[in-house]
Amino acid sequence: MPGSVLIVDDEKDMLALLERMIAEERDYEITVESDPRRALARFREKPADLVLTDLKMPGMDGIALLEAVKSMRPDTAVVVLTAYGTIETAVEATRKGAFDYITKPFRRDRILLTVDQALHWRRMVRENLELRKALEVKEGFASLVGASPVMRRIFERIRQVAPTLGTVLITGPSGTGKELVARAIHQHSRRSDKRMITVNCTAIPSEVLESELFGHVKGAFTGAWKEKKGLVEEADQGTLFLDEIGDLSPHLQMKLLRLLQEGEYKPVGSTVTRKADLRIIAATNHDLKTAIREKRFREDLFYRLNVIHFELPPLRERKEDIELLSRHFLAKYAAVNRKPVTDITPEALGVLQAYDFPGNVRELENLIERGVIFSRGSRLTVADLQLEGTEEAEAGVVEDPHCLPFREAKERAIRHFHRRYIRRLLEEHGGHISRAAESAGIQRQYLHRLIKEAEIDPAEFKSRG
Repeated sequence: MPGSVLIVDDEKDMLALLERMIAEERDYEITVESDPRRALARFREKPADLVLTDLKMPGMDGIALLEAVKSMRPDTAVVVLTAYGTIETAVEATRKGAFDYITKPFRRDRILLTVDQALHWRRMVRENLELRKALEVKEGFASLVGASPVMRRIFERIRQVAPTLGTVLITGPSGTGKELVARAIHQHSRRSDKRMITVNCTAIPSEVLESELFGHVKGAFTGAWKEKKGLVEEADQGTLFLDEIGDLSPHLQMKLLRLLQEGEYKPVGSTVTRKADLRIIAATNHDLKTAIREKRFREDLFYRLNVIHFELPPLRERKEDIELLSRHFLAKYAAVNRKPVTDITPEALGVLQAYDFPGNVRELENLIERGVIFSRGSRLTVADLQLEGTEEAEAGVVEDPHCLPFREAKERAIRHFHRRYIRRLLEEHGGHISRAAESAGIQRQYLHRLIKEAEIDPAEFKSRG
């Protein structure tokens, strides 16, 4: 699907050159305008997917045009053209939401690559937003985010099992969203108008958990000065979610088995049997079959729980969901923290997609939340993420390019080299830019430019010198 490009430059020769460069190689819809104010009026009437604008223009500069475009259409890609002497201003433009900047004089392949990348980013943003809206409308799983094949199968399975009364067992590593699946099942069940009670079987000491679950009568034990209703009774007619079921004591496993088999239980200290009509959903990150072999978990309880089984994969096995999840959390925490962060840089996304996420979705959410809090611009950068092992993650982007176009793979490799080299250079010289440039045999101004492009803060190396 071809995109639309609006080119803005007060020099008409430059306008003609840019239009010819792109039109000869690409089938994009191109509009040119020499007056930035007229360009903005035209954009207001017919928004473009990409705005390619000069930085220095009379009447309205590229920064003002960028801010105006982003205020109307935050998902429009903006690329700024700048002369070498205005690099710092161009870098500031990226902090205000520019997709990228290109220095003059530029090469044809640099223009084409950046335009292609910007329009690809614009399509991805639009597709992700449309997919997210479609999933929320069609599936109603507002808290579950994912478009990978495995997540689509989970959504379909939730729709199938939610209206039934079957007991559900959800397994998977910590942080994969087991409670979110449980809530989605409850919300789409015939009991959705009733309560879902959550119990973390690890957080409550086993000697207290029995009373919490089943309640107790007055005088049942020291401190039981009045009768207490248990969570099983609280969940009556609704859903009881037992998280970390694998840590349940043998005594409570027996009590839970009776509840599942007979729908009956006794409060602590009572001789009277009570009835409960509830649906039980259990979750664990343990291998229950191993626990059965080691006599730590009852086999009969396992089969009672495992009527319907969901196995949630670790995030590293559905990496195609990382961008969608990242943008979801970005929007969430930007709103919560009232930060003007509306986008994430391609480099930051590449680092996230190359990372293994031992903490799964929960770790990704924490990373994005932290990044939003520390972000100083409108785009989340690699530096904002403060991800340990960033260099290794970036190396993964380069070493496993997934059949990227040669030029894009080459640019990623160069960016990765620059970032690693400059960090080590600054570390060696305590963040002193002049000494670092002299040691590397390059001009100080050029090192400044590389530092800006690599999003590195020399101040972080000052204490190391």
